[in-house]
Amino acid sequence: MEKLVFYLLVLVVTLPYTTVSGATPSNSMNFIKASCRTTLHPTLCVNCLSSYAGSIQGSDHQLAKAAITVSFKNTKSAFVFLSKMARVSGIKPREYQAVKDCISTITNSVTSLSQSVQELEKMAQTSGQDFEWHMSNVETWVGSALTNQNMCSRGFAGDSLNGRVKDSITKRIEYVCQVTSNALALVNRFAVRHRKGIHKP
Repeated sequence: MEKLVFYLLVLVVTLPYTTVSGATPSNSMNFIKASCRTTLHPTLCVNCLSSYAGSIQGSDHQLAKAAITVSFKNTKSAFVFLSKMARVSGIKPREYQAVKDCISTITNSVTSLSQSVQELEKMAQTSGQDFEWHMSNVETWVGSALTNQNMCSRGFAGDSLNGRVKDSITKRIEYVCQVTSNALALVNRFAVRHRKGIHKP
């Protein structure tokens, strides 16, 4: 797990600066904006992916990979934040349990997103049924990551939890859910366009 996280963190650092010839920055941004219109949070989508324009270059595959990488990065950050919140002085027992439960679901989310990035890497060298198998895995894992994030958020619902612990965590997790929702939408878009034969590799 540690080696996998290290690999993905390296990917997070290098991906925005990877360039591919054949598309101008303006064309890449237009592609990102057009793709993000299919998401529930298009403005957030564009803001998160604009720094990856150099590596996306109009590629549906690279767009999906960048979106999942952004989701992984933010989910990993949320995990670190939750781990710190669990050690906050004076935290109430009910809050502590909710935080611990949330850490568990977010850990699962991090794992699912890690697997998704690996699977997208494998897809670059596959086609036909092999591609479909990898694509199905990615869709399943990103969907699972979002489900776990929503479970974390629901753990803080209701009136029994109030105050800065709840507010801080729900705000962070809401953002992570929105980012992952966008990633899932772009992964599904990639799958549909590939099946129709109109995707850009």
